[in-house]
Amino acid sequence: QVQLVESGGGLVQAGGSLRLSCVASGRTFRSYGMAWFRQAPGKEREFVTGISGRGDNTYYADSVKGRFSISRDNAENTVYLQMNSLKPEDTAVYYCAADGRGKGDRLSWFDSWGRGTHVTVSS
Repeated sequence: QVQLVESGGGLVQAGGSLRLSCVASGRTFRSYGMAWFRQAPGKEREFVTGISGRGDNTYYADSVKGRFSISRDNAENTVYLQMNSLKPEDTAVYYCAADGRGKGDRLSWFDSWGRGTHVTVSS
């Protein structure tokens, strides 16, 4: 397992942008598929986007395609979530997660989770 720490959340107006970061501990970061999930108040946690260990495959939920972008810097043990054209329905706690098998898609088993960062989008 790895330890994950998210940052970058905050309050933004609809149509605005935010960039979330997730820093991972350990020396084997490139072997982990990474993903972002979110959980809105009163709703179940949902997959937002994921990226393979080498960064050559990315996956997106339909609700964020064309607006969100995931990337990673294996030299810095960091995965990013660039969120553009934000909507009030994007309001949620965003969690970073690691998949030890390296894939990072919505069907992966994520065995490491961060504590989350809050994103609030005002209308």
